[in-house]
Amino acid sequence: MKNKKIWLSICAVAVVVLGIWLLSGGKKEKKVEFETMKVERQNIHTSITATGTIEPVTSVTVGTQVSGIVAKLYVDYNSIVKKGQVIAELDKTNLISELNRTRADLTSAQSTLDYQQANFNRYKTLFDKGLVSADEFENARLSYEKARQTVSSSRESVRKAETNLGYATITSPIDGVVLSKSVEEGQTVAASFNTPELFTIAQDLTDMRVIADIDEADIGGVKEGQRVTFTVDAFPDDHFEGKVTQVRQQATTSSNVVTYEVVISAPNNDLKLKPGLTANVTIYTFEKNNVLAIPTKALRFTPNEALLSKDQRIEDVEAPAKVWTLKDNVFKAHVVEPGISNGMLTEIVSGLSEGTEILVDFTLSGGEAEGAGQQTQNPFMPRPRNNRNQQKK
Repeated sequence: MKNKKIWLSICAVAVVVLGIWLLSGGKKEKKVEFETMKVERQNIHTSITATGTIEPVTSVTVGTQVSGIVAKLYVDYNSIVKKGQVIAELDKTNLISELNRTRADLTSAQSTLDYQQANFNRYKTLFDKGLVSADEFENARLSYEKARQTVSSSRESVRKAETNLGYATITSPIDGVVLSKSVEEGQTVAASFNTPELFTIAQDLTDMRVIADIDEADIGGVKEGQRVTFTVDAFPDDHFEGKVTQVRQQATTSSNVVTYEVVISAPNNDLKLKPGLTANVTIYTFEKNNVLAIPTKALRFTPNEALLSKDQRIEDVEAPAKVWTLKDNVFKAHVVEPGISNGMLTEIVSGLSEGTEILVDFTLSGGEAEGAGQQTQNPFMPRPRNNRNQQKK
């Protein structure tokens, strides 16, 4: 009997609790938590990212215009050279022989010219006195002109041979550093169809640049003078600064992707940046610093009756842009003039003062509307079924 009374008591309490729960609809007490943020000064910017290659601003490929065997090399990789410094020599045997031959031809042609000039002067004197025919006089003049032209041609041949001999001595065209060397002593170079590349010399490794490939969808926002930051894998903890110096008009198409080359300055005073490194580039296409800004989603916040407790009220105004504050149980709208925006932050030109605490979003728990705030709910997602309806089923 005692156990039976205990069970009856338990059942009675359960019935009372169930009745209370059913009368209340099985709902939890509604609880609203608001996300707020103070209006403060921030930096607003938009940016695009790309990859590029680091290279010297000025680099020269040194070659030779004559063929021959490399007789001497005076520099190696990383050698520092001055403008006019001899860096290599080709074998000059054949070139000297060619020069001597052209000089001999010039001497012979000059001798012939001296004879033909004297002969022409004699015939001119005789022709003036009527002692020779006009045909003989013209033949003497023609021989003199041919001899004079032969001397001119021979003199040019001598100059060409002297120039080719000079090309056998290869000098640096600029002050700089040898980046690459393509030949060794004893190697034969042939300049028949194109100029052989012997060395690559960079003028100044403290002044580098980045050639970045920018997608066609982003190139419209890139302008000269914009600030750029970039990193390289060799120094992942270092951030390098530069700016856009040139936006090249020529497009490059690869795998149906169109890109444009953008040149970015890259000061390299500590010589960390090396030619050929890959740079991960961020180009700031728009920047505005130290402006009053708020989260953009605060402009989309709107309180409604579901958020209000029984002692709260709303003071609304008609305006294209407004934000809300909650003070003394009053939701108050403030008309603002927004400025630039990057999607996350929006500048406030007027309507708010620094330090004002505004409503950004809310989270609703308890009741039928339990869940995230209006900024994060997807209006196209189906709503959960009512608990009471589920119980009836």
